[in-house]
Amino acid sequence: MTRNSWLRWPSREALSRERLGGQRSALAWIGRAAIAGFVLWNVITEPAAPTWESSVDVAVLLVCALGWQLFLRTTLAHRLVPSLAVLAAVFGGAIGAQAAGFTTVGMVVWCSGIVLALKRLPPAVGLAAALAAFAGFVPVADKPWTSTVLTAATFCLVGYVLRLDAEGRGRERRLLDQERAALAAEAESAALTERARIAREIHDVLAHSLSAQLVHLEAARLLVERDAPKEQVLERVVAARGMAREGLAETRQALSALRGDMVPVEDFLRALVDVDVEVTGSPRLLSAETSGTVRRVAQEALTNVRKHAPGASVRLRFSYGEGEVALEVRDSGGVRREGELAASGSGYGLLGMRERAELLGGSLDAGPAEDADGGFVVRLRVPE
Repeated sequence: MTRNSWLRWPSREALSRERLGGQRSALAWIGRAAIAGFVLWNVITEPAAPTWESSVDVAVLLVCALGWQLFLRTTLAHRLVPSLAVLAAVFGGAIGAQAAGFTTVGMVVWCSGIVLALKRLPPAVGLAAALAAFAGFVPVADKPWTSTVLTAATFCLVGYVLRLDAEGRGRERRLLDQERAALAAEAESAALTERARIAREIHDVLAHSLSAQLVHLEAARLLVERDAPKEQVLERVVAARGMAREGLAETRQALSALRGDMVPVEDFLRALVDVDVEVTGSPRLLSAETSGTVRRVAQEALTNVRKHAPGASVRLRFSYGEGEVALEVRDSGGVRREGELAASGSGYGLLGMRERAELLGGSLDAGPAEDADGGFVVRLRVPE
């Protein structure tokens, strides 16, 4: 042992009686029953018939037991001086009882002192206290020195074994507390992750829908101020209403996803309007994050087609791969307008989708198709 080890208290978890467990509680009660049986046996087998002195002997022993209870409390608080004061008081009581002829009290107190001192005090202090208890035990034992030393060594071994058991229980309790703290931290982290996912869902749905509505409504306002034809104003209002309906439908889908009752991805994709959908691979359950990302990218890609290539046909291919899923949205070209999305990642919507895919460890590429078919293509790959 190092110097610090000799002066180190057993942990409070080791000294506490909480969560002893069934086996340890049974052993503790067996030990108490053995001590009580020892006392009663000595009272019954004394040469003289039981007298009032026998009752006093038991009463004094109970007082000493109360002293031991106080000793347990002070050692639990790691208070060295009060612990030694209580121990000295109990030893003093044993010496007085022994001088008055109550040898049973002395026998029990000295043996208990050896065990409890080695179990609950710092090793150096406990060893000194055990030696003091052994010195008081020798006159009471009244046996050959070999038998006395063997008995004292047995009690020392019992005290040391109980100390090791208590320290093992303390380590087990600390590990259990650490495990519970880790589980609580993991649950909190999962809750924060879920909140972030909900925030992304709300942002992806509402920000896109509301911003599009604002554009159409602002255009309608400007047309009204310029006394534009009624048909142009009505066209903008109808477009804003259509965006509101789409936003409401997407919000309902997002809420269904958050409740965990969203439809499979392939069913969602097949329900898209005016899209040729092809699904390959073995369908399987995807995580909420992966499923949500696939849906949002498909919606964003179709929105870009309607805005930048009106009238173009759209082909969507979704495949289940090994440990990942892939989505490809390709349009036939259409008539593109000036200032439209002409290069990879130049739109804010797809930029947000790319960031979302990268958060999952995937990738998103968007740009003009390089093959002879032409058009614009969006490719997404994300792990399951």
